[in-house]
Amino acid sequence: MEKKKIVVTAGTFDLLHPGHYETLKFAKSLGDELIVIIARDETVKKIKGRKPVIPEEQRRIMVEALKPVDKAILGSLKDKLEPILKIKPDIIVLGPDQTTFDVGELKRELAKHNLFPEVIKVKEYTKCPFHSSFDIVKEIVRRFGGCKK
Repeated sequence: MEKKKIVVTAGTFDLLHPGHYETLKFAKSLGDELIVIIARDETVKKIKGRKPVIPEEQRRIMVEALKPVDKAILGSLKDKLEPILKIKPDIIVLGPDQTTFDVGELKRELAKHNLFPEVIKVKEYTKCPFHSSFDIVKEIVRRFGGCKK
């Protein structure tokens, strides 16, 4: 029996939008199983300077419910490489706005652990009015920021 080709991608996936879906669909097209690592709330706060709108477990559940995704897991609070080292993927897909990892740096770090997956960076954003969670939040504030209950 042939070994399954495992693909991993990671991100915050705070407010889901078509860009998330397109990246996940692309990642799934590269292999047999897609595992998505969801950034922890604490990690998002460190990287983006704010907590995500949606709590980590809810984000994990929503991403796992998407058709291309076979499994979604929460990332590590100790070491961002920990889930990747456990999964040992054949391919890692980085989203177009992924800043946590640089392709070369990620390859070098994984090579230290004797892991040599192909690392692919998605180059283009999905063209749509709300292609980022931040844009969605800005629009909500614009529309409802002055509302009183």
